[in-house]
Amino acid sequence: MPGKPAILMASIAIALAIGAGAWWYFTQQSTASGTPPAIDANDAALVTLGRQVYQAQCAACHGANLQGEPNWQQRKPSGRLPAPPHDASGHTWHHADDLLFNLTKFGIAKVSGRPVETDMPIFDGVLSDREIAASLAYIKSTWPLEIRQRHAAMNARQK
Repeated sequence: MPGKPAILMASIAIALAIGAGAWWYFTQQSTASGTPPAIDANDAALVTLGRQVYQAQCAACHGANLQGEPNWQQRKPSGRLPAPPHDASGHTWHHADDLLFNLTKFGIAKVSGRPVETDMPIFDGVLSDREIAASLAYIKSTWPLEIRQRHAAMNARQK
């Protein structure tokens, strides 16, 4: 029969495993369910943070001016698509905030539910949810007013 210390250690290990599993489940549900933090292009502090995050994490591929890689709609020799622009010439604004957030955090393969070859990194564990939201707020802040209004209307329809 095991001693009290062994039973205590086993109980602690089981409690930690259950706690870790519950934490993982609920954090995945809250972000993967399509409820990102506020992505407000009118929040000056968020946009300032987002500019910094974008320059540090995104500009190398998507361009310092959000212009994307050349020929972004034509596959590279590797079969992967180049990084698209995030300015008004691209398609970013055609996607709702929750999708943009989840694509950035979890990657295209997880969001689509199928294997996808891409050069886009997954930022889960690299950037906080606030940093992801901030980078998206910065991107949105650069769009012309008409596009921002259309994007806001699309987000409203999604809720």
